[in-house]
Parts: sequence; structure tokens; C-alpha cells
Amino acid sequence: MKKHANFLRCVAAAVALGAVPALAETPADTLLMARNIDAISTFDPAQIGEVVTNEMIQNICDSLVSIDPEDEASVVPAMAKDWTVSDDGLKITFNLVEGATFPSGNPVTAKDVVWSMQRVLKLGFGNAATLTEYGFSEETAETDFVALDDYTFEMNLSRPYPIALILQAVASNRVANVLDSEFLKGEEVDGDYANKYLTTNSACVGPFALRQWNAGEVVILEANENYYGPAPKLKRIIIRHVAEAQAQRLLLEQGDIDVARDLGAEDLRDLKENPDLEVVSTPLHQLYYMGFDSAKPEFADDRVRLAFKYLVDYDALADTVMAFLGVPRASVVPLGALGALDEEEGQPFSLDLDKAKELLTEAGYGDGFSARLFVGTLPYVAPIAQHVQENAAKVGIDLQIEQMANAQLFSAFRGRDFDTIMLSWQTSVPHAHGMLSRHAVNPDNSDEAGLTMFPTWRASWYNEDFNKRVDEALFEKDEAKQIEMYKQLQLDHMMHGPFAYMFQLLDTAVLGSSVTTWKWNAFRVYYADIEKG
Repeated sequence: MKKHANFLRCVAAAVALGAVPALAETPADTLLMARNIDAISTFDPAQIGEVVTNEMIQNICDSLVSIDPEDEASVVPAMAKDWTVSDDGLKITFNLVEGATFPSGNPVTAKDVVWSMQRVLKLGFGNAATLTEYGFSEETAETDFVALDDYTFEMNLSRPYPIALILQAVASNRVANVLDSEFLKGEEVDGDYANKYLTTNSACVGPFALRQWNAGEVVILEANENYYGPAPKLKRIIIRHVAEAQAQRLLLEQGDIDVARDLGAEDLRDLKENPDLEVVSTPLHQLYYMGFDSAKPEFADDRVRLAFKYLVDYDALADTVMAFLGVPRASVVPLGALGALDEEEGQPFSLDLDKAKELLTEAGYGDGFSARLFVGTLPYVAPIAQHVQENAAKVGIDLQIEQMANAQLFSAFRGRDFDTIMLSWQTSVPHAHGMLSRHAVNPDNSDEAGLTMFPTWRASWYNEDFNKRVDEALFEKDEAKQIEMYKQLQLDHMMHGPFAYMFQLLDTAVLGSSVTTWKWNAFRVYYADIEKG
């Protein structure tokens, strides 16, 4: 106990000074993880848009249901213990667990579910798109989300959407995180629905609670002692911001951390041979891609965007900087999703400078042009950007690379303030619609629309034909026909879409010898199940 108390005093003192110290050994009840967390900007479920923050909020705030850890295409009960669907497919009735309480002591009721989901629509941040794309709206929110009694919540659909997709995309999403409405009403500032408060705090029920976030330094999560579900195996999770892969590796080899999350391919190759460490990976429904601002004349032409797909040596990168980190993928739909093209069809491109030059010449840019290329700070980003920059120069395109913190990168993309950009997008469902609904659909391309959670909007790309076809495919009842519709959409999107996809990412971590259980899948890391021996 004395060692644990000293550890916590050391952490608390270091947090106050803006750092977390390197320690020779971590307590058995605490997991210390190193990760690049400079993308975090808020912990408000209505506003979170980053993969790293989403992983944390999934372990802080429970939604109505959760992704099944053993079958990522299914859901299991969470705040809702069970649910029924009406015969016409327009109503889902959720029965909530009874006896769950928020940290404030307030009971969790259906009114909290209603307030939480209506709040997402009323705030209108990017995550509102998760609801509006399935027909929910601020205007109809009072009838869309209804509390029948303290423990019965009703979700009313405007169209017969596939129920499995609604459960995956909405009911298990952060927009369905159940928040403490009574407590948060007291934290409101100028009608902000406690948005300012939730930037750095949590007010929900989950296996862990947010104890502290120091931007760019550390996040500390503590086990919820009054959790209605199974108790977490560990008492706390500490995520240190360590941007450099080499620094993460050193901390891991010294035993100062338990898990490293952002190591590069060379480090992973080396550490795989270390008998005291374990390299683990899981495929993600997340794509690394290059985006183009279609509002700029040179990128408004399909042929220019297509040319960039011939400036990448996918196999060479896969064998080097992306080893353990990703597999080549040019389709907008990841492998493993319903309706995805197979491995060969989904990656028809290869490095071909002559083809790229031919396309540029046809588009009227045979003499090339100049553009800024914005990139973030993960280990593989700079090598890929330099690779594309060198090949682009051979066909007359001058790409000026600007590297920045991930939060700044995302801000530039959401603000339509870029020429070209490299970053990733992760969908929350193993279904073609998950990616197509954001990367092929743009409901309104006007600046005033501010549809920041649609990468198509960010890229100023609008195509009414794709809008219509994605909707038609979603409601096709014949699954074989639906899959063919999705496959053709992917093929057409390769030729005309606003992005050049390069890799489907793997989530790869290196575990220290003390970590005995690490559970994850394509959509979630289950902190509550992590064990140390």
C-alpha cells in the first residue's frame, strides 16, 4: 500500500506541475499508457470528433447498448437491459437497467436519456450528424425521443431504417451516452447545456470516470466504485501524452509504462523479438487518406484527384513505414464491412507516374501546380507525406508539407482551410453505409450549413447522384442486390470521389510483461477488462 500511495502522490504532484514522471514500476491496480493525445479538445460526447477521445469516452460514459466484444457486428445491453421493435420497424422501445446512479447520486432514468440525445441536436455540433443522417432533428426531437416512464425509453424513426444499423450507429454511439441531466442543468452557462463544463469533466455512468485532463500532458481515469455493471479489473488508467515513438519505446523497455500505442514500424519489428513484450494488433474500420479542397480549381477536376492515386507505392509503404500499422486499401469501405469490395477489387492502384502525368495533362495541368499539404504528428505520417511529395514533384506538382498538432490539423480540415491534407476517418459500424454516408454524401455544401462531421462538406465536394444512390442502397431490402449497389458505389467513388484512400489502419499496441489481459476489437478498447499480473 505504501508503494501505491507514493505512486499516486508522485502522479498528483507531477500533474500539478504539468507532467507525469517516469517511474521504474507501476502499481498492480494502475495501467500507465503512453499515447499521442494532442488531438483531444473536449470530453463532451456531443462534440468529440477524434478517435483517441472516442476510445476514452466509451469507457467513461455508457450508451444504451454496447458493441459486443466477441462479435463486433452485434450489440449487447448497456444502459438498456433489453429492447423491442414495433412490427412496422418505426419504434424501438428500450427498457433501462434499474438502480444505476450517477456520481452525483441522482438515479439514471429515461428522462436523462431523452435530455442527453435531444441535447446533441440542440447544440448542433458535428456529432448531431450521427442523428440527423437517420432522420432525427431538433424540430422533431420531442417526439423522436420519449420517456414513457422512469425506466422505459422510446426511439421513434421517421423511416424504416435497418434496426441493426440504428443500434450500432446510434444506440451504441457517443450521441447516446446517458448524461446526468439534473446535475448538468446546474452547470449551464448562457444556455450551453453544460458544454463548457463537459470540456474537462464527465457526468455520466461508465466503468471509469474522468478524474483529470491536462491538455497535451495526461488523462487520468478512475474506476467507478458504484458502477451498475461488472467492476473494472483495475482502479485507474493513466494515459500520458508522449508524441515521439522513440520516447514511448524507451519508456516501455525501461518498465516505466505498461502499454505503448503509437510506435513506428521499425520499433515494432524490433520489439516483436523481445520475449518480455507482446505486440498485438486488431484491424480497424478506419482509413488513412488524402483529402483535396474541391473548391480550388485544380482539385475540382476528378482527373487531378485520381492522378494522386498513382503517386503512391502502396506495397513499398506497406512493407516499410506501414508494417504492423495498415494494409493497402483504395476503397472507401473497409474490409470486414457489409458490402465491401474484396481485397483485390478494393485496391486497383499502383505507382504509375506516366498515368498520373497523363491525367494531369488531360485536366489542363500538364505543367503542374503548387499546393500546401497539411499532416499530423503520428509516426507514419511524415514518411508517407514525403513519399507522395517526391513522386508529385516528378509530375510537376510542388507539395509544401506543413506538419502540425493533430488538434490543429482537424481544425483546419473542419474549417475548410486547406489545399490537401492527410488524416484518417473511423466509422462506428461494420457496414458500407457507415463510410459512404459521410464520404460520399453531402446534404448541403453551403458554407452556412457547417456540416463539419461530413468530410465531403469539409472538402467542398457535392454530388447529388451519390446522395441519391447511397440512400437507395440503404433501404434496399434484397441484401444481394444491396451489396451489388454498394460495390458499384465504391468503384464509382474511386474514380470521382474527393479523397485518395491509401491504407486501412490496424490498431497496434505493445504490452509490457505485467499486462495479462488486453481486450479490443475494431470499434472499442475495453478498459474495464484490462488486467495486470
